[in-house]
Amino acid sequence: MKKFILIFSFIFAISLAGQTKVGSTAAPFLNIGIGPRAAAMGGAFVATANDVTSLYWNPAGASRLGTNEAMFTHLSWFADINYNWAGSMLSLGDMGVVGLSIGYLDYGSLEVTTLAEPDGTGEFFTPSDMVFSLTYAYNLTDRFSIGANVKYVNQKIWNTSANGLAIDLGVLFLSDIYGLRIGAAITNFGSDMQLDGKDLFVQYDINGQIYGNNDQILAKLNTDSYPLPLTFKVGVAMDIIDIENHKLTLAADAYHPNDNSESLNVGMEYTIFDIVSLRGGYKSLYLDNSEEGLTLGVGFKYDLTPTLGLVFDYAYQDFGILDYTQQFAFGIKF
Repeated sequence: MKKFILIFSFIFAISLAGQTKVGSTAAPFLNIGIGPRAAAMGGAFVATANDVTSLYWNPAGASRLGTNEAMFTHLSWFADINYNWAGSMLSLGDMGVVGLSIGYLDYGSLEVTTLAEPDGTGEFFTPSDMVFSLTYAYNLTDRFSIGANVKYVNQKIWNTSANGLAIDLGVLFLSDIYGLRIGAAITNFGSDMQLDGKDLFVQYDINGQIYGNNDQILAKLNTDSYPLPLTFKVGVAMDIIDIENHKLTLAADAYHPNDNSESLNVGMEYTIFDIVSLRGGYKSLYLDNSEEGLTLGVGFKYDLTPTLGLVFDYAYQDFGILDYTQQFAFGIKF
């Protein structure tokens, strides 16, 4: 427990040191919750993190699975935006767990418009965001785990892009008090991102007061750099019912981001016969002007053999005036 408190304090100190002005970050897509199971539980998953989506929520949880897993998840977002994520993890026995994941946010095709042709030039471009992550997790004791991600982040719009590197750090402590779990993670601690590319070149007249000078000098716009959406989160979860064929888990996560105010997520999961799971939650409690709220979902798990199983999850999330989003996932355990 002393180790957990020490590392918890270290992560919290890093989080506070990295805070910047609210609302000014790059790559906000990194805050999109991955996995229908966690999403249906209101995003309260830091202390549970016991499937392959722990690679996103809390890498320390990956070391507690005991199996190899892979998952693909698809999220239908607003304005025909789609987010696809795939992740896999491999157990190395006493040496820990390694994982690999990739996320891709697709905005669809957009038509190029100019001042001269506001209705479109007939040319199209496809903006996108991408993150690639490598994970390692290890059990320091039978109750305490640590984990880390190393991430490459890319954002692209037409011929301009920005790149960044980041790390996630997570810890997980399993108590002997009615299955109480305590988890903490700091995510997206890394470099600033700055747009660069040939779209930033412009023709410029350095002195419009002089007649006859070269007004076609090639210049380059200097864009501002912005930090990544650094987030510190701490959560608790407890299996308040854990008997044969029935399991009820309650969870709560507190969020402290650098691009918004603090908030609280709560959620629950009720599993019957270790096959069907019903989930619900609520996101962004105490966050002013948030359109996020109620989350619901269902999951199915079927074991083909003692060492091979399939998982299907679905989540619905209400977004107020923005309507709602849906997320689907298919996974395999082997």
